[in-house]
Amino acid sequence: MALWGGRFAKGPDESVLKLSRSVEFDWRLAPYDVRVNKAHVAGLKRAGVMSADDAALITDALQELGQEIAAGTFFYDQSDEDVHSAIERGLVAKLGELGGALRAGRSRNDLVVTDFKLYLIDHLLEVAQETILLATTIDEAAAKLIDQIAPGFTHLQHAQPILFSHELAKHSHALLRDVDRMKDWLTRNSVSPLGSGALAGSALVPNPEIIAAELSFQGVARNSIDAVSDRDFVAEALFNFAMLGVHLSRIGEEFTIWNTYEFGWVTLDDGFSTGSSIMPQKKNPDIAELARGKSGRFIGNLTGLLVTLKGLPFAYNRDLQEDKEPVFDSVEQLLTLLPAMRGMIKTATFNGDKIAAGVSDGHALATEIADFLVRAQVPFSQAHEIAGRAVSLAQTNGIEVHQLSDTDLLGIDSRLTPNVREMLSSQAAIASRVSINGTSPKSVTAQLGQLEAKIRGYSSWIASERKRFSGMMGV
Repeated sequence: MALWGGRFAKGPDESVLKLSRSVEFDWRLAPYDVRVNKAHVAGLKRAGVMSADDAALITDALQELGQEIAAGTFFYDQSDEDVHSAIERGLVAKLGELGGALRAGRSRNDLVVTDFKLYLIDHLLEVAQETILLATTIDEAAAKLIDQIAPGFTHLQHAQPILFSHELAKHSHALLRDVDRMKDWLTRNSVSPLGSGALAGSALVPNPEIIAAELSFQGVARNSIDAVSDRDFVAEALFNFAMLGVHLSRIGEEFTIWNTYEFGWVTLDDGFSTGSSIMPQKKNPDIAELARGKSGRFIGNLTGLLVTLKGLPFAYNRDLQEDKEPVFDSVEQLLTLLPAMRGMIKTATFNGDKIAAGVSDGHALATEIADFLVRAQVPFSQAHEIAGRAVSLAQTNGIEVHQLSDTDLLGIDSRLTPNVREMLSSQAAIASRVSINGTSPKSVTAQLGQLEAKIRGYSSWIASERKRFSGMMGV
């Protein structure tokens, strides 16, 4: 059903119809379109533009359409250009010409951006919830491995001994930053564009503040031109999804490495692995690899939208039809990927002996020599040089730095007395890192407790926001 045409002598060419048609993907907005139209009808009634009887008929018909959409009994057809024309077609089928009355005082320009914001709010909260569940799963695994020592890496080389729980929990911190950005997104973007019309505001619904409150927004956009052209909220959401994707990719990379025969740190459950069509022995970490791969897709969705938005003139332009598919794709891919990642980690077996093997190799305890000297009031620049000479001697002798004899150490520097030996173990190195962000058992236990408290706070926020927006207009 076309929503325009009076000034045209003929209809659009078939190629134009095909190019303009968006209903196949923007049908995802149908439930939100119903909600927004109900709020708009209430505004028309309050303004005296629509009678109470007509408003009641249209509202009831919209309610029925919403139920039919949810049940799958009302769907778009080939005559519909977009979700808005499909909804109006459904109303006209129920009410005749009265079905077109709800178009007064609004435009598809302000309607679609309002629908889209509500879709993003709903689904961003869902992504946030799944992210929290993944962070919780990581923290649970970390808590079970609080005594597990491991080599820490920089540049994929042995650096210093750490607790493996510290290694795991770093991902939870990153994921909760993603959730925090989503929370910040909602604070900034809880602004209703409805009432902006095509670009100049509405002459028929003068109080969009009431409609905004009914839709659970916290305010109204203050410039109608900006409101219909603003897609900052879309780009910002896509950035949040892309950043989350990058974090998932890093988790995937580590599990792929840990799952190799050479590392053997983790054994993935059969339910979260796949095989080879030609090599019967293969058990592949496809979930982890797909997490890496999909990050490129999320980044591409963000980049594509930013290029679309660059240089757009004045209010609404049809280019903005291209804003939805990147979001729909990122949302749907994340809501598939996050549960799979959670299951992969929850069912994984961590192989403690393999993880701990070689924890002090690669001269990983060299920093302990430098720290010992600093405690003896040796300037760190000198301490670093002395520890480096110890490493050089150990390499010459084909041993690890902590395997040097007392005589070797004293020969390097007279201040390397035998009591340095007390520090030359992975357990001592880990226990000494007692800073609030360190890797000692006490520090990591406290960190996990703080993560748990953060997760409770974010879970409460998500529940509160879901309740607020699910109650809009009684829907």
